[in-house]
Amino acid sequence: MLKANLQYNKPFRSVFLTRLISLSISTVMLIPSVLSGESLPQTNPNPETLYCNPIIFADYSDPDVIRVNDDFYLISSSFTNTPAIPVLHSTDLVHWQLIGHAVDNLPDARYNSPQPGQGIWAPSLRYHNGEYWIFYGDPDLGIFMTKSKNPAGPWENPVLVKSVKGWIDPCPFWDDDGQAYLVHAWAKSRAGFNGILTLNKMSLDGTQFLDEGVAVFEGATNHPTIEGPKMYKRNGYYYIFAPAGGVTNGWQTVLRSPNIYGPYEARIVLEQGSTAINGPHQGAWIETTDGDSWFIHFQDKDAYGRIAHLQPMYWKDDWPLIGVDQDGNGIGEPVMSYRRPKTFHSKTDINIQTSDDFTAEVPGLQWQWRANHKPERFSLTANPGRLRLFAMNPASVLNNLGDLPNIITQKFPSEELEIVTKISFHSDAEGDQAGLIIIGTDYAVLKIVRQKNEYLLVQADCLSADKGHPEIIREKVKIDHPDPVLKVAVGRNAVCTFSYSQDRKPFIPIGRAFPAVKGKWVGAQVGLFATTLSEKKSAGYADFDFFHVIIPEKTGSLKGPE
Repeated sequence: MLKANLQYNKPFRSVFLTRLISLSISTVMLIPSVLSGESLPQTNPNPETLYCNPIIFADYSDPDVIRVNDDFYLISSSFTNTPAIPVLHSTDLVHWQLIGHAVDNLPDARYNSPQPGQGIWAPSLRYHNGEYWIFYGDPDLGIFMTKSKNPAGPWENPVLVKSVKGWIDPCPFWDDDGQAYLVHAWAKSRAGFNGILTLNKMSLDGTQFLDEGVAVFEGATNHPTIEGPKMYKRNGYYYIFAPAGGVTNGWQTVLRSPNIYGPYEARIVLEQGSTAINGPHQGAWIETTDGDSWFIHFQDKDAYGRIAHLQPMYWKDDWPLIGVDQDGNGIGEPVMSYRRPKTFHSKTDINIQTSDDFTAEVPGLQWQWRANHKPERFSLTANPGRLRLFAMNPASVLNNLGDLPNIITQKFPSEELEIVTKISFHSDAEGDQAGLIIIGTDYAVLKIVRQKNEYLLVQADCLSADKGHPEIIREKVKIDHPDPVLKVAVGRNAVCTFSYSQDRKPFIPIGRAFPAVKGKWVGAQVGLFATTLSEKKSAGYADFDFFHVIIPEKTGSLKGPE
């Protein structure tokens, strides 16, 4: 385990990051002893020729993926977290890295405060006429579009293509004759129904619809809750790849027709079957430069969110088969290991970013805020090399910390991990507080609180925070000076335990174990915050010296520097 009596100084931060955090999310998974899949070596399987699922053990839900020349780009839902719509890049479909976000803040004042489950749902990414296009649905506001000549940005400000309630999961399609279309699904919570896919003609610039739309598929009987459509064309057929059956236990449906308006035949092409990968669906078909087909989809992992898997894909009689047909029923099942794509290369330095030493002038791309963000709430230049969070309380109503928009968070990047951060707290008023938080619909926190002239280290949790329940203190201790090292260990089943260290002494456990839970359509997140009482004004702040994420080695142990 991480030794507790380390010197948490600047040289240590650099060593800590270099020696511990260079683990790829995609390579910490163990190779299973039983391998599934067509085209695998039949004897003496060689791990050097395989990749393992998940390729991304983090909450990148509703992924859409495209290839442009030799590069692959992935985007995902972001709901009300900002900056929004993360953009990831890969050159081999296995190793991924964040390169930017397509939307800075959501274009509506309601998102200045957390709105769980709202915001940006299931965006689609396409490359057309030398530009990258993203269409996304906000179930309460309508269909938006943004585009860029560079997937890393900058992206144009989102354009509201249609103000409408209940339209979700839009995907653009430009046909061979140049006509533009958009297919979308419906949110029952807003429209009163779902299970229908609708196709609209669209202007070539993607800024307006040209008709009222045609329902091209109704899936209530055999494909309930069909949604997330992605449209393609191959060998004279129009295809709509669409998940059905729900997030947790659903399957992947594919629709096919020689006419864009149908009628469409439907076939289930991927299901859980006998595997442990539940609800394998909602994603994207990618064809590599050598003509191989692959499919990236999510799996719902509860507190960990919806993680990404890569499946082989084959064509037979102009129908796709995803995964491997284990039982001969004509439907593919997901694999945990498979031969690497021919694009694969061993670049272990390509990882989704996690740790941050705060040496840049902006937060790392892994960070998002729980609502629209404002620059006056933080600084990376006031004390260079540290993230300064000002003790602000912008919440109009504060039942608990879940109401705060100014919590900066990131996703869990592994089933097991440790997070270590050093805080220097500068309080200005009684009630100022700052610390480390694990947050979903419930949250747990390890924070420094100023009470009169004392500083208390408090471990607390809040169950059903999204329903306005109050926080419950589990343990508090007086500390001599407000600059401890805080740690949270996330174990199997997302059970979290907190501890702290002062003056380079061993870590001391505090409080009780907390089982992290997911939020509304998102996994649990880990974050940092500084705030004060709602009726007070404060000039207080907290400086965070580093934020280190330690992912298990292949042995399953959590190791720190020697």
